[in-house]
Amino acid sequence: MTQCRGIRGATRASGNTAEEIYGATKELLSELIQANHLEEANVAMVFFTVTEDLDAVFPAAAARQLGWNETALMCAQEIPVPGSMLGCIRILILYNTNVPQSEIKNIYLNGTDALRGQGIPE
Repeated sequence: MTQCRGIRGATRASGNTAEEIYGATKELLSELIQANHLEEANVAMVFFTVTEDLDAVFPAAAARQLGWNETALMCAQEIPVPGSMLGCIRILILYNTNVPQSEIKNIYLNGTDALRGQGIPE
């Protein structure tokens, strides 16, 4: 049975320019696509967030540059939590698939693997 699965990823841009943000976003998206054998036709939506220091461009435009022209894309800026990792781009892909969630490959690049396990305090 086909279900909508969440595929997560994060990376860091080396600076707040279009080239740096697009480059980091394209690298992450490319790895997510390859690792999970994604086909745009099965992507329901992609949600991008950036930390407060990245405001030069919308990272979603990188998906358009990769040819994802039929997919719903959304960008948001994260709240400025004290001590949070700066220069961070996060992606959540909602994907229709028969693959079990346990087989989904989330990708964390450029030191963002430290974000894994961070969550809402109990």
